[in-house]
Amino acid sequence: MSDIEVDFRALPLPEVLRMLRERGEPADPRPGIDTASLKRRFPRLANVETRDLTIAGPVRAVPVRLYRDASAEASRRALVWVHGGAFIGGHLDMPESNWVALELAARGIPVLAVDYVKCLGDVHFPEPSDDVLVAWRYALEHAGELFGTGDVLLGGASAGGNLTAGAVARLRDAGEPVPAGVVLVYPVVHPNGPGASAELDRDSPQGALALNFAGSVEALSDPHAFAALGTADGLPPTFVLVCESDELRPSGEAFARQLETAGVDVVLRLERGAGHGHINEPADPTALPTVEAIAGWITRS
Repeated sequence: MSDIEVDFRALPLPEVLRMLRERGEPADPRPGIDTASLKRRFPRLANVETRDLTIAGPVRAVPVRLYRDASAEASRRALVWVHGGAFIGGHLDMPESNWVALELAARGIPVLAVDYVKCLGDVHFPEPSDDVLVAWRYALEHAGELFGTGDVLLGGASAGGNLTAGAVARLRDAGEPVPAGVVLVYPVVHPNGPGASAELDRDSPQGALALNFAGSVEALSDPHAFAALGTADGLPPTFVLVCESDELRPSGEAFARQLETAGVDVVLRLERGAGHGHINEPADPTALPTVEAIAGWITRS
């Protein structure tokens, strides 16, 4: 059976982890999602230039990709962007990373897209979070060279939203500079995302993924692993987007309320008709409105 024929969602998590360790992530069978094809489909992306880099970290090199469009009107704001993938998959070429970054760069928002180590049985929190922090600190230190002048924000989708929120909490608690703003797209910031709670069924798919990420039952309560379990005080202005048809929607909505109660400047957007992961499909009619909403908030906030 080929990778394309395997439906990973139908397999127990231990089997999925074993297959990913042994065979790597399956190739995406969808046509037209590579950069060249996206630029042909969307002429507005034609002038975006990309550059792949690796950032030396204390444990491993962190792959990143820089997106800039010299022809676009500069927003004077840049974004460090973290893709999703349930903490076990995803990469810089997936549309949730690559297409989103191309679209934002074409609107004058330079992007540094970040990859991170996956939790495939022998890796757990805080290692993926550490990689995000390596990329963030590099981006901040080299902001002039990477982006030009302006503020730098941090954002992510799904598992990347979790890593973003947790990384910002870690920066705040360590007394380090926090991003000028935070973008969370269908984030999972509770161990039990559907219940917006710390109480979960560890045998459920969501519970198994949360425990696999955390690495232990004790770590499930770590507010740096699941930011909604900690205080929201002192977090930067935040944009939270949730999807109408998404079982994980309660997690993002509850976190937005938590931010508001703490006095954080927060915007909550509900993308009607959208499902979880919709910005990983450029042809989805709800995907571009989400990207435009992200760009609008970044440039206005």
